[in-house]
Amino acid sequence: MQKSHILIVEDEDVTRFNLRHLFEAEGYQVSEATDGESMDKQLRDNAINLIIMDINLPGKNGLLLARELTKNNELGLIFLTGRDSDIDKILGLEIGADDYLTKPFNPRELTIRARNILSRIGQTRNENENAIIKFNQWTLDGNSRKMISPDGELISIPRGEYRALKLLIENSGQIVTRQQLIKEMTGRDLRSNDRTVDVTIRRLRKHFESMKNTPELINTIHGEGYRFVGSVE
Repeated sequence: MQKSHILIVEDEDVTRFNLRHLFEAEGYQVSEATDGESMDKQLRDNAINLIIMDINLPGKNGLLLARELTKNNELGLIFLTGRDSDIDKILGLEIGADDYLTKPFNPRELTIRARNILSRIGQTRNENENAIIKFNQWTLDGNSRKMISPDGELISIPRGEYRALKLLIENSGQIVTRQQLIKEMTGRDLRSNDRTVDVTIRRLRKHFESMKNTPELINTIHGEGYRFVGSVE
C-alpha cells in the first residue's frame, strides 16, 4: 500500500524537524515547506494527502494560503499554530481546515488527528462514487463535493461541511448530536468549548440562505444537536 504523503508547512526549523521525524516514525512520507511559494512547489511535484501548516508564515499567512488549498477535494488540512484565539480558530474552520491544534501540542494527539483525517479522506473518496442526494430543489454531489442550488449555481464545500450535511440528510427528521457530527467530520470526540460543529452548521445555513425561496433546512435542538427538516427526494 502506498504511504500517505504529509507536507509540513512551518518556517521554524526545530518545529519542522520534529514534525518530520514524528510522522516518519509513524510510517508516513513527509515533505517540508517554509512558506507559500515552497508549498506550491511541493504540491506541484508530489501527490500530497495532508498539509500540517502554521498560520504565522513569511509572505502569505496560513489563513490566506488555506483559501486556495481548500479548493482541492482530496487534500486534508490541519492548522498547527501558536495562535489560540477563538477568532483564528473560527476563521480557520470557516475557510475549510479539517482541524486546528495549538502549540505546545501533544505529539500523540496530533498523529491521531492526522490519521483520522487521512482515513476520512479515503472513506469520502469511496463513498462519493455516484453519491447524489437531492432535497428541496438542491443537489449534493459527492463526486465533486459540490452543492448545486435550485438555480444551478455550483457551490464547493469543504470536506467537513459535506460529511456533516450528508449525515444530517441521511438521518432526516432525527436529532443528530454534536458528538455524532464531530465524530463524522473529524474522527475525534467533542471537547468542551469546541466550536467546530457550530461553525460548520452556520456555514451550511449561509449557503441555503443565499436562495430566498429555500426554507429553513437545519433546526437547532438546544442542548442536544441539530435536525434536518428538508424534503429528501
